[in-house]
Amino acid sequence: QVQLVESGGGLVQPGGSLRLSCAASGSISSIYGMGWYRQAPGKERELVARITSGGNTNYADSMKDRFTISRDNAKNTVYLQMNSLKPEDTAVYYCNAVIRVGSTPALSYWGQGTQVTVSS
Repeated sequence: QVQLVESGGGLVQPGGSLRLSCAASGSISSIYGMGWYRQAPGKERELVARITSGGNTNYADSMKDRFTISRDNAKNTVYLQMNSLKPEDTAVYYCNAVIRVGSTPALSYWGQGTQVTVSS
């Protein structure tokens, strides 16, 4: 059983910052790519950023100058530092990780989502 638990969402004013965290737990053998996605009301879920186990990153173009993804492999945790937040960043942010349990093939897991609201 694998769980991804997100934290750090909330209400912030435009121009403000938030740091999201996502911790993976359970019978984990290996964690490969980890990432953040978001879904705004009435829109499809979209990639925010991903990071490999080796630390290579990729970002959505609209966020790469304001958001930073990082991970702590010892803690099985991925972070998303969000700066200069805009109202259009308002969404539910989901953590994703590709995880191998025991000797079974790696699967993609999702967190429950954390709400980020940018408003004055």
